[in-house]
Amino acid sequence: MKIGVLGAGVMADALGTRWAAAGHELMIAGRTAVKADALARKWGARAGSFEEVAEFGDIALIAVLYQGMTATLAEIGDGLRGKPIVDCNNPVEIEHFTLVTEPGRSMAQQIESATGGHVVKAFNLCEAHVWQMEPPVFDNRRLVVPYCGEHFAALDMTRQLITDLGGEPLLIGDLRHAHHLEAMAAIVISLLFGGRDPYTVFNLVDRATHGIDA
Repeated sequence: MKIGVLGAGVMADALGTRWAAAGHELMIAGRTAVKADALARKWGARAGSFEEVAEFGDIALIAVLYQGMTATLAEIGDGLRGKPIVDCNNPVEIEHFTLVTEPGRSMAQQIESATGGHVVKAFNLCEAHVWQMEPPVFDNRRLVVPYCGEHFAALDMTRQLITDLGGEPLLIGDLRHAHHLEAMAAIVISLLFGGRDPYTVFNLVDRATHGIDA
């Protein structure tokens, strides 16, 4: 799979490194060219402009701070129109740990509207350290990774990317549910800023998983 990585921060590094190791072909763009070039070398990949990277991928990962999202989308232009997009971002301010998007509307929906692409929300509920785990296992079971969207091909490709990281994909519905994932992330982020271990996660468990009698 060809993956265009838009952003050169810690999340792009963590996810891109694992996907490159799984055999995917990557190309990266970042607002800081030095960082993008360094990750490209690490992955055995190429760096380019935001528009070039958007056009390169079968699917694109957008991984930038919410403060830079508007400028990033402007640089992407029409390169992602009609293409699958993975959005791992969280529009959460860190003073009160609340969402900065308008009530009931997610960043994922904003990205879809701005790009004309097919957005899937995924990978937003964990700190980057978790995605560096090979595989991410907690309490002797794989991390369950919720994702949501509406385009069949985009969902299928995202499911594969989750599996490639060793996670257990959990489709939770259409893109309207991205708002709930972003709100869940606000809780995780508040815990991390409060001093919790960077490997802190929410994981889905049930009685059948642990063999507990009713």
